[in-house]
Amino acid sequence: MSGAARHRIGPGGVEVTELSFGAAGLGNLYTPITDEDAAAAIDAAWDAGIRYFDTAPHYGIGLSERRLGEALRARPRHTYALSTKAGRLLEAVDRPVGDDLAHGFAVPATHRRVWDFSADGIRRSLEASLTRLGLDRVDIVYLHDPDDHAEQAFREGYPALERLRSEGVVGAIGAGMNQTAMLTRFVRDTDVDAVLCAGRYTLLDQSALAELLPAAQERGKAVVIGGVFNSGLLADPKPGATYDYTTAPRALVDRACHLKALAERHGTTVRAAALAFPLAHPAVSTVLVGARSPHEVRDAARQFAAAVPAGFWEEARAEGLLPAGVPVPGEDPA
Repeated sequence: MSGAARHRIGPGGVEVTELSFGAAGLGNLYTPITDEDAAAAIDAAWDAGIRYFDTAPHYGIGLSERRLGEALRARPRHTYALSTKAGRLLEAVDRPVGDDLAHGFAVPATHRRVWDFSADGIRRSLEASLTRLGLDRVDIVYLHDPDDHAEQAFREGYPALERLRSEGVVGAIGAGMNQTAMLTRFVRDTDVDAVLCAGRYTLLDQSALAELLPAAQERGKAVVIGGVFNSGLLADPKPGATYDYTTAPRALVDRACHLKALAERHGTTVRAAALAFPLAHPAVSTVLVGARSPHEVRDAARQFAAAVPAGFWEEARAEGLLPAGVPVPGEDPA
């Protein structure tokens, strides 16, 4: 399975590679990186054939967008796809104090986030994102984490995105969340083109398989899968590893370690299996991988390109590590 293989999303035919770049790390997620490291990570992604990049104002209160825009600006705009998100406006504070680590980012707390899924808020958010990116357009805009703002998101935010799409300002629209129930509602009750589902379709959590993925497949909507390592546990299974941004419980650590040992018995890695797994479902168009260095990008690209033996999937099912009916690479999804 090649990371450079492509799928089209939405009526505008936004083209995304099967392996894509999640740019939260460029916003100094947890620890800082230099501008040079950020640029080098994007260069490595480009060299690996990745042509879809995802960011958000939330990531480092704008730092991710600025760094990503700077790294992509000199490249022909038609050769890559770019998505950002809306729902949090960034407002400058009069007297910055401390850092933004309470939100997970090692940056000065120069701005505060203001939830706003109104039509005006969505347009203002996109305009500010374009300024930070230094680009004239983005290809996809997602409503970002509207969990506690469902009424406004569906009543005002989504229609605003629909208008932006009809005006040709963006090529595709959707929503991005860490849960499946509201994403399923977006798929069933609106005309989104794609949903970005983080952490809910992985080797450890297949909850998206219950409703979201079948609904997306039935309605011809694209699913972008993020968080395939569940924020760290599947990247390096061991006690103390993180799962969904907190310390992983022992039972999940044991399960991840079992998957790792199984992968190694079959001559592969649990990282390769984690990256390959989501794309076996026909509704999934791309897998987003967060990276903050050229080394991480190159490793992800190598793991993604590696073939995972059929025996791994067969044994994972036999041992109850994966449900019997879950789609796996190499099988006919029908």
